[in-house]
Formats: sequence, structure tokens, C-alpha cells
Amino acid sequence: MKRWIGFILHLAMIVVLTSFGSYTVMKKEVVEIPDSLKVTTNLEIFAPQDSIELLDEDEVTPPFLGKAYNGFKEALAFKESQGKYQRVNTLGYLGKYQFGSSTLNLMGVYNMDEFLENPELQEKAFMANIARNKWILRRDIKRFNGKTIGGIKVTESGILAAAHLAGAGNVKKYLRSYGQNDVTDAYGSNISYYMKKFAGYDISNIKQQKNAKV
Repeated sequence: MKRWIGFILHLAMIVVLTSFGSYTVMKKEVVEIPDSLKVTTNLEIFAPQDSIELLDEDEVTPPFLGKAYNGFKEALAFKESQGKYQRVNTLGYLGKYQFGSSTLNLMGVYNMDEFLENPELQEKAFMANIARNKWILRRDIKRFNGKTIGGIKVTESGILAAAHLAGAGNVKKYLRSYGQNDVTDAYGSNISYYMKKFAGYDISNIKQQKNAKV
């Protein structure tokens, strides 16, 4: 009887140990994470607060607002100042569209501090300047619109964008020399670049005006 009891206890012990061992293995298989799923690097990356300021404007795409006047002025403003009304560059050009004070004086703006603080005035100044340049360049727009100069198709919007950059007089020289007189500003942008970049916008709603004022 004692032998049977000892045998049964021994057998029970084997069953318990075997079950515990199996449970341990199964438990380990459930909680273990495969190497392929383990994260070994910190994936959270923080951009510096001024990262947008450091990007070249040509590497950032502005929102597309169509090919009419609104799209034209916002695309040009993004190139000039990234659309910031209070921007003043290192040469003293002012506002969203980077006007020089002498150009603003021609349109009746004399207080530069007020100009920087007044978005509505800046928009009026831009429209007036387009109307004024349209009148100055009216014959050249009629003569060269649709022609190709230096591999670039000439359009009214391209002519007026270039005039905003370099002045109407320099755009006349560029067109009449068929691209030979290509003026470049202090930051490396030239007439042909603006002529190409801002081609094809419909700004026919802005009428030419000899002495446009804000």
C-alpha cells in the first residue's frame, strides 16, 4: 500500500512539474516581441521653430489660387516675402510685395510705417502699380505678347511681374533687345526668370492707368 501511495505521489509530482514547465514556455511565447517589431530608434523628430524661414522660397510650394489676378498677386507675393505684410528686406524694400519707397511715393504713399501696418493699403498699392505698369508697357505688351524670347513665351502677366522686379523701363529694354539686356537684382533674380515663373495668368481685369494712385 505504501509503495502504491509513493508511486501515485511521485506520478502526481511529475504531472505538476510538467504542467508548470509547459505553462512557462507558453507564457514566454505570448509576451516575447519578435526582433522585426522592436523599435530601436527614437522616431519623434522636432523641426526648429524657424525652419520655414530657412527654406528657399522656390523649395516651398505656395497654395495654388488659380490663374486669374488673385492667383497672380499671391504667387508673386510669396516669391517676394512669403506673403508677409510686415517684411522689410536687407535693402529696405517693404511689405508683402517688397516695394521701394520711391515707387510708393509715385502712387501717393509717403508714410512707410503706416504702409507696413496696413494690409489694405498694400493691396491697393500693388493693384495701382500693376495698372501704372500696364499703361507704361502697353505698346510692348501688344507687340511681344505670345512671342518667344530666349526660349520663354512672353505673356502679359510675365511682363508685369518682371516690371515689378526690375521696373518698367528695364523690361522695355529686355523685350526690345530680345533678351540681351537681362537685369538681375541684388538677390540673383532676373527679368527672364520672372517672365517665365509668372507667365500665363489672366490679369485682364486690371485696367491700364497713366497716373494710378492708391
